[in-house]
Amino acid sequence: MRAELISIGDELLLGQTVNTNAAWMGERLAQIGVRLYQVSTITDEGDHILKALEEAEQRADLILLTGGLGPTKDDITKEVLCQYFNTELEMNNDVLAWIDNAFKRLGREMLEVNSLQAALPKAAKIVRNDRGTASGMWFEKNGKVFISMPGVPYEMKAMMKNDILPALQEKFNTTSLNQRTILTQGMGEGFLAKRIKDWEDRLRANGLSLAYLPSLGIVKLRVSAPSADQLGVFTQELYQLIPELIFGEGKDTLAKVVGELLIKSKATLATAESCTGGAISSAITSVPGASAYFNGAIVSYSNTAKTAELGVSEELLKTHGAVSEAVALQMVKGAAKSLESDYAISTTGIAGPDGGTEEKPVGTVWIGLRTPSSITARCFQLFGQRQQIVERSTMTALNLLRKAILIENGW
Repeated sequence: MRAELISIGDELLLGQTVNTNAAWMGERLAQIGVRLYQVSTITDEGDHILKALEEAEQRADLILLTGGLGPTKDDITKEVLCQYFNTELEMNNDVLAWIDNAFKRLGREMLEVNSLQAALPKAAKIVRNDRGTASGMWFEKNGKVFISMPGVPYEMKAMMKNDILPALQEKFNTTSLNQRTILTQGMGEGFLAKRIKDWEDRLRANGLSLAYLPSLGIVKLRVSAPSADQLGVFTQELYQLIPELIFGEGKDTLAKVVGELLIKSKATLATAESCTGGAISSAITSVPGASAYFNGAIVSYSNTAKTAELGVSEELLKTHGAVSEAVALQMVKGAAKSLESDYAISTTGIAGPDGGTEEKPVGTVWIGLRTPSSITARCFQLFGQRQQIVERSTMTALNLLRKAILIENGW
């Protein structure tokens, strides 16, 4: 089953609003076996909306629209839909009563412009909006389904989850997609593809599909299969093939996985950050309940701070430079001692765009790691702009910690 999304609104085209609706809808549709083939973003003009509808009808079985349903004159989607489906607006008394009660609950007077939102196309099946005043509309034409929804994300999402997705499953008899997304860290997309080439060839030969979804420091592998059994067999093979690279699935994050391991091992963590400027501790504390295992962070950006807060000697800084194995080791020792932690991470490097040398170019990052039984440091040559290097450093450090906890505990 093919679906298309038409996102309506000049604010999307001007970059004033990010179209998060498209990503969310694509994910939720895939979960019920509906593939979103195309997303179109268009202006709030009648001719453009009509043309987009005509073109989408030629390609898709399901056409979804978001936006243009507000109470002001620039919101013209309802009128254009009436034109497209050869119908007219009529006052829907049930919706009018709902809107009136909504305003009364807020202690506000309903204006005439708000009441006009209850004027809806006769040919449409109305989808109640429990989060706002703009109703959804379900049309059918030439065997195709068209659904118009408000562009406000929390209103659209409630409609989709409560009414539209269940109705689509029933009408089109769709089945849930057999799909898993495996999360990896530590190897780039190209090298990873080479590493799993034989497995991927067998996977595709058996009717499964694989998508590579790279982001900063992480490559997601989305495996889709005709049956749950096939999916289970091939994903298990992948775990056996690259166990050191896989840190989770689906919506897992490295920070969340590390936190779970620390809780399981009843251990604590501290960080000493220079080039990452607190990004690692920010990732860690983004996980609810992090206070159970995270003791704190020391952001020692200057050499003075490294000496005062972490005990890094001035002589060591002069001899080896701040970006060095020796300093990374001293930083991680200092963090573990000062913050009384079982594990500690340190970072010191050159995020750029300036500061690089022939010996230590931009992207040179030393990561120190302290466990209950060892202290080590590794050098990484990371690429990208400043923020990308910080993000890659953060992901790399967290994954080193994850693997160290597993080794330390024999898991």
